[in-house]
Amino acid sequence: MNEETIYRLAKPRRKGLLSLLFSRFLIIVILLALQVLFYVSVFLWLSKYTKHFYALTLIFTVVMLIYLFMSGIDASAKLTWLLIIAVLPIAGAFMFLFTQANAGHRLLKKRASQLIDETRDRIPQQKDVWERLQHEKGTVCDLAVYLNRSGCFPVYGNTEVRYFPLGEDKFEAMLEELKKAERYIFMEYFIIEEGYMWGEILKILVEKAAAGVDVRVMYDGMNEISTLPANYWKLLGEKGIQAKPFAPIKPVLSSHYNYRDHRKILVIDGKTAFNGGINLADEYINRKERFGHWKDTAVMLKGDAVTSFTLMFLQMWNVDQKEELVSFPYVDEDIAASEAGKKSLSSGDGYVIPYADCPLDEYKAGESVYMDILNRADHYVHVMTPYLILDGELETALTFASLRGVDVKLILPGIPDKKGAYSLAKSHYRSLIRAGVKIYEYTPGFVHAKVVTSDDETAVVGTINFDYRSLYHHFECATYMYRTGCIPDIEKDFQETLSKCREITPETVREETKSYMLLGSIMKLIAPLL
Repeated sequence: MNEETIYRLAKPRRKGLLSLLFSRFLIIVILLALQVLFYVSVFLWLSKYTKHFYALTLIFTVVMLIYLFMSGIDASAKLTWLLIIAVLPIAGAFMFLFTQANAGHRLLKKRASQLIDETRDRIPQQKDVWERLQHEKGTVCDLAVYLNRSGCFPVYGNTEVRYFPLGEDKFEAMLEELKKAERYIFMEYFIIEEGYMWGEILKILVEKAAAGVDVRVMYDGMNEISTLPANYWKLLGEKGIQAKPFAPIKPVLSSHYNYRDHRKILVIDGKTAFNGGINLADEYINRKERFGHWKDTAVMLKGDAVTSFTLMFLQMWNVDQKEELVSFPYVDEDIAASEAGKKSLSSGDGYVIPYADCPLDEYKAGESVYMDILNRADHYVHVMTPYLILDGELETALTFASLRGVDVKLILPGIPDKKGAYSLAKSHYRSLIRAGVKIYEYTPGFVHAKVVTSDDETAVVGTINFDYRSLYHHFECATYMYRTGCIPDIEKDFQETLSKCREITPETVREETKSYMLLGSIMKLIAPLL
């Protein structure tokens, strides 16, 4: 098999007007538009033939507003829906009902809950690690209890964590570790795009699959619209790789598409795991330039904590299966191997909690961890995030931390990938700067990293942005670290990145392009829906 065949399993996409006219994307858009047109036609027909239509509209709107305020959604989202219903009473009310009725994702929610419940006790908390954590000064036991209650996310010792400040660094280590695989390779990524990065990885995957290694690849179904052909999983299957898309886009109106698999996980033999913001496309390793220099980060774990990522992957892999009970033998094997090879723990080992955030349960693990760090900090909280679209709670946590004397610094992109998101971030600048939060923009290009460090003892690296999509609508994951050896490396990278940034001040905010500020103010009204 030649190199070009590996790099591109599917035929190159045609470019131009003809490719658009005959594309799957356009067909889906047309079919969705026809469905919307049908519902609008029914509404207009009813309004014409209903004698007391306007009186009924008023009553219906009042009932919907009461229902809205009694619902359990976020306060910022309530205000957004209130505005929409006030402007478009009937249409807005039906839009709200549509999102609340679980239309299209009821089965997904049921299955996800079932898998979490069935595996809640799959990985037992190691007693010696828990006892050691309880005796630490300034313990984070309360957060650990919360995370383990939200899923199966125990605290681990006996885990080495290595931090990668750039995608190129992670990519090099990935290739080395993939070549060592003997039992299984599990990959779950939001974006996969054919090119050099994916081609080099794919060559190893094909070789390993041919050698009998269990190779599984999962990617978000949105790829089938943007970066991959609809049958890509079949093409991988022909090479011996088990593959599947999560929630592929179909020409049916459904709120199911609102929930994307934004996670980035690679697990090898239960011994090594990778997590962070880096997808499998060439811009993430700066082999292709998009929005200037691409700044992204990741961590590699070796040791006991890898088992949690194995479980996370298998939960997601089985979320579309119909079996009542799913067996996870790899998890049990990894636990047994960890117990057999366990070493004595020293005070310098630190603690690691890999965790996931499911948008279909009652927990808000991603936001809760960020708020806990902000509320617990004594000296500093330093953040790198590509997007800043805050709800009221997280904005309050940021400003409160700053007002009580904590050094809160945020690094955001200097060159945006989405003008709307960039404008929304700027709509928060004034209030945050007024509270003493220091904001910086990365002048060489785009920051895609999702990193938080605090007080030289706590850090998070994962997939979770400071925005509504990540905090409320996406399947996410991250690695929480407490007093682990790599935290100084993470903070050092933050400071080095900071040296390449411009600081945002009240003066620079006033000088911002009026179009950005106007767009941000308008979009802030509907931010919870973006």
